Amino acid sequence: MASATLWPEENRGESPYRGAAIEEVRPYLTIIVPAYNEERRLPTTLPQVASFAEAQSYPVEVLVVDNASTDRTPEIVRALTAEHPIISLLHQPVRGKGAAVRKGMLEARGDFLFICDADLAMPIHQVERFLPPALSNYDVAIGSREAPGAARYNEPWHRHLMGRVFNLLVRLLAVPGIQDTQCGFKCFRREVAQDLFTTQVLDGWAFDVEVLYIAQRRGYRVVEVPIDWYYGEGSRVSPLRDSLNMVQEVFRIRRNGRAGLYDR
Repeated sequence: MASATLWPEENRGESPYRGAAIEEVRPYLTIIVPAYNEERRLPTTLPQVASFAEAQSYPVEVLVVDNASTDRTPEIVRALTAEHPIISLLHQPVRGKGAAVRKGMLEARGDFLFICDADLAMPIHQVERFLPPALSNYDVAIGSREAPGAARYNEPWHRHLMGRVFNLLVRLLAVPGIQDTQCGFKCFRREVAQDLFTTQVLDGWAFDVEVLYIAQRRGYRVVEVPIDWYYGEGSRVSPLRDSLNMVQEVFRIRRNGRAGLYDR
């Protein structure tokens, strides 16, 4: 497993952008924010992400992937790029969170690539839990609401139950041993992300399961990172419709695996 190049210790504590154009600095971390019709949440959450990124002593880029939004999401992101030049706007015309994340992953330049949901249900500073020196010797690190030390806040009981039933099915059929495949915060080493996201094909919600299925199949080290998670209103997930679709996609992942679609 190749190790990422750490931002030199002698440069920590100073702005990584000083004296150079931002596009000339190779990012240590890329934060990818998939966004579909997020005009209500992004004005609050995206500045928090940008402020965190700007405060780090290593270079960070923030990629917002507009997923064929029909509201003012692109305009809002463009306005924020004027205040925070480390933000870039990408466009993915294919609808689906999986398609949006894949677009961001394959265009990211960082050594570590981090998926961050637009609702910012995990406090952004907890990104540090996924990076050296707090965490090392992994290929994929996934935010977990079930790992020891994790905490959930304000989640309705029926949403929690729905998630646990789905996860049980996922563990039985596709990804054994992982307690929380659907948390929207995940970190990948760059070379691993390139391998996984050039292979996975699902555009919808179950792309997480597919990526982890391929990762396990290829022997990558996957670890769960306990996080604090805050439930917020406005979720894009429909409990009945999307749950049924995701179950169908889990069976599709199994069929794809048996057909050799994910073989190298």
